[in-house]
Formats: sequence, structure tokens, C-alpha cells
Amino acid sequence: MAQSFRSPGHGDYSKIGVAVCHGFTGSPISMRGWSEYLADTGFAVNMPLLAGHGTSWQELAKTPWQHWYRDFEAAYLELAARCDTVFVAGLSMGGALALRVAALHPVAGVVVVNPGLTFNDNRAKYSGLLKYVLKSVPAIGDDMKLQGVSEGAYTRTPVAAVHQLSQLFQNTIELLPRVTAPTLVFRSTVDNVVPDSSLELLKQKVSSTDVKVIPLENSYHVATMDNDAPLIFSQSADFFRRNLHAI
Repeated sequence: MAQSFRSPGHGDYSKIGVAVCHGFTGSPISMRGWSEYLADTGFAVNMPLLAGHGTSWQELAKTPWQHWYRDFEAAYLELAARCDTVFVAGLSMGGALALRVAALHPVAGVVVVNPGLTFNDNRAKYSGLLKYVLKSVPAIGDDMKLQGVSEGAYTRTPVAAVHQLSQLFQNTIELLPRVTAPTLVFRSTVDNVVPDSSLELLKQKVSSTDVKVIPLENSYHVATMDNDAPLIFSQSADFFRRNLHAI
């Protein structure tokens, strides 16, 4: 379902929170399985539906990137108010938002899957001008090796929103040196949406001394719904357990 997800947590991990973020033009569908796995493990989980998503691409075209960040930061802050320790996790653009929260708040750790900080399509750099003559382009969703599944992404990508995304990326890149928390990156060996330059920027600019990259050899971009999803789920939970006292 393209709806937000919340779990209060239970057992030994009830005071450990994980704020989870979906990607650009996508929806919480892409992160539902992961969120439910963490909730079943006992973690308190908060996954918002970002502004402009889960409605129409025309609505997304009118949404500034600050509203995407506002929604995810609010999910983090809600957990921080009731948990002893909070982690952030995100897919694609959600990875950028997770890194931005980690730069500005005392998170215990960051887990990102194919995080976006740069573009595959060179036209993105001209999106600020193109948005006036081109309203939308073909969708970027459902890049998965596994057949028969869908993340519920929009059928079109609004160019105005691509311009907003480029501004979010640039702003986040500037803040990366302030990311000091342990960082776990899952990176698909084949990704038709986010280029390798995003990972290189992350590794180059974050200040964390604990950055680990786990390759995903049987998944494409939306790896949280692809063949390697069980690996992401179990390895991220182990990462959270190991870093309970990282702050």
C-alpha cells in the first residue's frame, strides 16, 4: 500500500527506532517489506509518505524538495522523542534524505540502498530550464530484476520535480562531511537509475570512519523489492544491533 507505516516497537528493541524513507516518484510500497521486517524484529519504525508522492505526478511537480525533507525529518524526530537510539534508512532519493538527516541530527547509524546523489541522465542538469517546455518524461520506476512486482511509482516523471531533486542532491552533497555516524551502503552491481558516481561521492565526502559497502549481485535499482531484499533486511538489522551505542 502507498501509505505511511508506523510500528511502536516491542521487546528488547522497543526503544530503538528506525526512520525509513522511500525514493523519488515512488511510494512506501518499495520499503514496506523492509519496514515490516524491522517491526517484526521489535524495532520502532516510522516510514512516511513523502509530500507529492502517492497521488499524481502533477502533484509532485508542484512540491519543493524541502517538503520531502520535512516529512522525513518529522518521522525521525517523532522517533527521537520516544526512543533511546534512532537510525535512518533510505532507498535512492530516500538515501539522500537519510544522509541529510544524519548530517543535521545525532543518528546512531545510516543504512542506504542505491543512494542517489547524482544523475544518469545528463539532461537533469538543464531541468531548471527544461521544466518550462517539457512537463514530464517517461517513468524511472520498477527497475527490478525480479519479475511480477511493482513499487507503485508514477507512470511519468515531472521535469519540475527533477529540478527540485537536483537541488536536494547538491544541498546534501555539501552537508556530507557532517555525516559521522556508521554508514552501511547496499549497492546493486547493475542499477539503471543511479550511477556509480553517487557512491563515489558518498565515500569521498562523508566523515564517518565506519563506511561499509555490500554489493548486491542479483538486484537492480529497487533492491528492497528485488532478489536481494532478504539480505538487505537481515544485514541492516544486524547493523542496527551492532551500533546501538554508536552516538
